[in-house]
Amino acid sequence: MHRLALQILLAIPLGLALDQFGGRAGQPLVDLWVALLFGWMLWKETGMRRAPMLACLVIATLGECVLALVWGLYDYRLGNLPLFVPPGHVLLFWLGMYLADRLPEALLARVPVVAGLAVGASVAFRHDMLSAPLFAIYLVCWRFGPAPRLYSTMFVLALAMEFWGTGLGNWAWRGTVPLLGWPSTNPPLAAGAFYCVLDLLVQAVCGRGSRDLRPAAESAR
Repeated sequence: MHRLALQILLAIPLGLALDQFGGRAGQPLVDLWVALLFGWMLWKETGMRRAPMLACLVIATLGECVLALVWGLYDYRLGNLPLFVPPGHVLLFWLGMYLADRLPEALLARVPVVAGLAVGASVAFRHDMLSAPLFAIYLVCWRFGPAPRLYSTMFVLALAMEFWGTGLGNWAWRGTVPLLGWPSTNPPLAAGAFYCVLDLLVQAVCGRGSRDLRPAAESAR
């Protein structure tokens, strides 16, 4: 496996565990770990390939501020926005692009169907109304967007990270969506749709889009 992909696969789950169980030093250590990994990845790239990575970092930071600190969709355990979270989004996004080019087409083709059944059941029983519009966003991006394999990969990858992080207690989604009053689960099943939006926003900012990260990823060894 690509060395950077393996490092990210280790950093995200182990970093979240360290943040939760590492005591007072846990979160600062994870902040440093993720910052160094992101900095190393950035340093390995050329100037043109750094642009989408930096755009992804800025957009992810703004998104976290809006969704967590302003809207209050979810809360981090210390009531703050951990410094490792925005660059962590970039690392997860890079991993998703790496895997999207390697996972079997037959597997990715099943994601919309399986996800639709799960989200539909949750919405029907009014457990997770937030996932209804999020799943619609994913479907639109998957059907009409430039990278359907990436969107399906991120849908699953982000949900796995959400289950791990909420299970450990690093963050928790509100049971009722602020302002809207919709019931939601911890986590929403379609939370990965936010990464579809992230991809489109990076493309809008950078012109050529987040797909520029893929050749960059191959060179970051």
